[in-house]
Amino acid sequence: MEQNVEDYKLIFEKEGVYLHTNVRRSHLDTTLPGFIRIVERAGLPALEWSPLEDEGRSAPAVLYSKKDGEGGDEDTNFDPGYEPDWAVISTVKKDREHVPVKESGQWSFSLPLSELYSLRRARFSLGRNFLVLTSRGGHPLPPLHFHRGGTRELLRALQRYIILDPSPVDGRLFLAYPHDSGALSQSFDKLHLLDDGGSDLVSRFIQDPYATTFGGFSKVTNFFRAAIRPPDSPVHLRTAQDPSLPPQSDEEPGFELINCGVELGPRPEVTRGQPLDKWDEFLDAEGRVTNPEEIKQLVFRGGIIPSLRRDVWKFLLGFYPWNSTAKEREDILRVKTDEYFRMKVQWKSVSEEQEMRNSLLRGYRSLIERDVSRTDRHNTFFSGNDNPGLTLLNDVLMTYCMYNFDLGYVQGMSDLLSPLLFITQNEVESFWCLTGFMELVHQNFEESQEAMKKQLLQLSILLKALDPELCDFLDSQDSGSLCFCFRWLLIWFKREFSFEDILTLWEVQWSSLPCDNFHLLIACSILESQRGELIGSDHDFNTILKHINELTMKLDLQTVLRGAEAIYLQLVQCKELPLKVLQVLGLYVPPSSEEDSPDSQASETQRLLGQSQAGASCSTSARGPTYH
Repeated sequence: MEQNVEDYKLIFEKEGVYLHTNVRRSHLDTTLPGFIRIVERAGLPALEWSPLEDEGRSAPAVLYSKKDGEGGDEDTNFDPGYEPDWAVISTVKKDREHVPVKESGQWSFSLPLSELYSLRRARFSLGRNFLVLTSRGGHPLPPLHFHRGGTRELLRALQRYIILDPSPVDGRLFLAYPHDSGALSQSFDKLHLLDDGGSDLVSRFIQDPYATTFGGFSKVTNFFRAAIRPPDSPVHLRTAQDPSLPPQSDEEPGFELINCGVELGPRPEVTRGQPLDKWDEFLDAEGRVTNPEEIKQLVFRGGIIPSLRRDVWKFLLGFYPWNSTAKEREDILRVKTDEYFRMKVQWKSVSEEQEMRNSLLRGYRSLIERDVSRTDRHNTFFSGNDNPGLTLLNDVLMTYCMYNFDLGYVQGMSDLLSPLLFITQNEVESFWCLTGFMELVHQNFEESQEAMKKQLLQLSILLKALDPELCDFLDSQDSGSLCFCFRWLLIWFKREFSFEDILTLWEVQWSSLPCDNFHLLIACSILESQRGELIGSDHDFNTILKHINELTMKLDLQTVLRGAEAIYLQLVQCKELPLKVLQVLGLYVPPSSEEDSPDSQASETQRLLGQSQAGASCSTSARGPTYH
């Protein structure tokens, strides 16, 4: 059907607006130059983008109407083989099948202004400007990069049809309202970008990371950015010259760089200590540990020498209480051994006929057998065929299914068990150490993936406070969801470091110092170490994933740990740390009573922040700060 010329009116047009396609084929470009336009079709305004190659400018563009959870035309197939999807997030069997718009028109979009929900703007200090638009259905359009300026003119043209109301928590995020709408009076807190009915966003990411990241999951990033500032932060007011226009810098091409983080002080130098190399001197005559906190400090500072790991790990992971005597530990071992083998008999005694009628147990067994066959086979303890270590690995995981049948076995748990089994060299002890480890991370493996979503949110909050420019770059490349960190957080960096380094890294994290979320600071340390490689490069979504995945076995553990601790000290010594960051660091818990006033909350925040600063530096020696 031909477009009626009388129904079409061009209101605004700007050339030099690029759309990043993330195409990775030799004969296709990764960026498409094009036009951004505001048009009226039958009197209804819309924002449209079409590529330069599209000669039919007045022809209607493809309506942006992807359904939630669908990957649209982004047909990315994976061939993980025996690897779980989260372990191979950057391995693509074939490149995306997108072709230039001249051939298919699928990169063009048209968004009615009545469907525009929010607009986020940003500019790198040494880069180009970009806009991220989100529809009322919660779908973010691909970031639009303005290589030749024009953002100010575009926003002025939009003012004819909509009001852009600035977020009180992020000066770069605006809600869009029609001029005659009463919705403008609603609180920004009602921006439910996370409430898309998609509580399984991360589950969808596991199944199809590419499609999910380009769909519903990536939109969460925009809200993460807004969450960084406390509620009492000053609102970025509209300019006096044009109250309806978002504030602008005098610099063309259009956006000032608004740092929504805080002014952090200098990052301190951190030194690592020597590993814990004495144990008996910490035990009294009855075998009690006399100073558990000092042991944890030593473990955090330098880890544990190999010969002591088997003893100390059992305390760090809760198999033995710190205040137990040697005689009490003998009794505990006897009781735990009996309990373990009673659970093991339960699955060992299931006949083949019974198992045929128990699909859940049958599924657990099949998955465990498949994972065991590929877990740490480079390690001599698990290498070769018919290795006893593999049998122990299988049996402990099957017994854990009896211990926690609701959770059962989930891919990745074999990665957590193998170092425990390697150190203890004992079936029973490794099992109970695994249960202690799973107490810390079991929520990572739950089907709802709420814990993983929360951790990715927390990581985004920390990174935004530390390096907003890096966040902006990742956001501009559809990588702001930090989905490439999923594997890191799921199994505590097990695939990123050597086997020996993981033994040290885990025992450092088991000390729970300086905070429970130290693993998020480790992730920040790694990301900041890669900012020079990422910012200013031609990396896009696919190549960012590829680069991060290729860091495996290339990271220096001690450098990463020094960086993570230095980040912690830098943050807690900041006098105006946002509440969200305080919460991630475990330094502030929101009052439960609704009657608490904002003033009392602010006072409590300052009190806790003062405590955290004192605790980070109250006792400093040659081996570093002592944490409480």
